[in-house]
Amino acid sequence: MPNSQLPIPNSQSPTPKYVSALGLDVGRKRIGVAGCDRTGLIATGITTVERTSFQQDVEQIQQLVNEREVQVLVVGLPYSMDGSLGFQAKQVQKFATRLGKVLNLPVEYVDERLTSFQAEQLLIAENRSPSRHKALIDRKAAALILQQWLDARRIRLKTTEVPAE
Repeated sequence: MPNSQLPIPNSQSPTPKYVSALGLDVGRKRIGVAGCDRTGLIATGITTVERTSFQQDVEQIQQLVNEREVQVLVVGLPYSMDGSLGFQAKQVQKFATRLGKVLNLPVEYVDERLTSFQAEQLLIAENRSPSRHKALIDRKAAALILQQWLDARRIRLKTTEVPAE
């Protein structure tokens, strides 16, 4: 039976229209966390996890995953300016891979170069001191990472509206 070109309400398509994703800006001291509305249009900062141990980091993120019924983790990967994966990017990958396994969730990466800088610029525009609002910068950076992923996902959905057989 050929696939209809019109979306069928409540059907389980390979790429659902509705998504619940968490965006993570993973740093050595903190993890900025962002979430999105169900439509996948808008990312907003939720919280900042102060890193203590892997187990405690997981517990805090697990709570958000459960509350928000998260389907995917979107992690910012800090590429070097030349596009290579440096030490910090490899540390982030290692953490995200472990986190994804423990939470039983897929992990997708987004190039996060300059997101912290953009987040700082947003704070400056709000007349707030970046040095006094590190946790807020991490949340805003996580929101920028997630928003970038959501925008790319929306474009992918538009270009693949008719499912391939």
